[in-house]
Amino acid sequence: MGMSVNTNVGAMLALQNLNKTNSMLETTQLHITTGLKVNGPKDDAATYAIAQRMRGDIAGMGAVKTALSNGEATVNVAITAGKAVADMLTEMKAKTVQANQAGLDTASRDALQNDFTSLRNQLETIVQTAEFNGKNLITTGASALTVLSTVDGSTISVTAQIMNATALGLDTSTLANASGAATALTSIDAAINSVTSSLASLGSSSKRIDVQSEFTVQLVDILKEGVGNLVDADLAEESASLQSLQIKQQLGVQALSIANSGPQSILALFG
Repeated sequence: MGMSVNTNVGAMLALQNLNKTNSMLETTQLHITTGLKVNGPKDDAATYAIAQRMRGDIAGMGAVKTALSNGEATVNVAITAGKAVADMLTEMKAKTVQANQAGLDTASRDALQNDFTSLRNQLETIVQTAEFNGKNLITTGASALTVLSTVDGSTISVTAQIMNATALGLDTSTLANASGAATALTSIDAAINSVTSSLASLGSSSKRIDVQSEFTVQLVDILKEGVGNLVDADLAEESASLQSLQIKQQLGVQALSIANSGPQSILALFG
């Protein structure tokens, strides 16, 4: 090919190669800076779309995990309060058994009645304060708790277990006389059975929520690993590529410099 002062083909080719190298170098530096080999749809549209969907699922599962944690806390508060109610009932039964003794004097019966009333009031206080995040599962008028369990909107329903004195049939119980004490003993036994059953139901619900919560955490970890496999950069590979491209860039600059000096040699023909 002849030499021309108007068109330097060698310089043009050298510049094209240098620009290509610079572009590859910028991409590699971006991979290293972000730690990602797929930063956007320009890098790999299909992979980016899949990763974005998975990231959306991960975000949704984060909301599910929060809902499950709140639900589990609400149920566990109810269980803790229910166990305290069961303890109160055990003490109330002890007072009731004492009140059923034959020949009990008036002063002793009055003392037992006062203790019984105090324990019942304490039971009511426990039930009324068994609340988490505005939800109480064991007080008067309590409704079921609905807990979000999956990103598709599935839920776990926890049935309310009312444990106040009225629901347990103890609101009118008295130890003031022998007949009242006998009736109270029957009511206490029934209340203990009822609370035991309620605690079993709440415990089962808590276990379901806990299992779902653990599954959600594991699933999030799997999805995060999957996203990483799709878009994370191999930093060792990128580092090696960076060094190679930097050398290639230096050689490209030299090649362009040499190509640009070519037209100067034409002047020697007219020297």
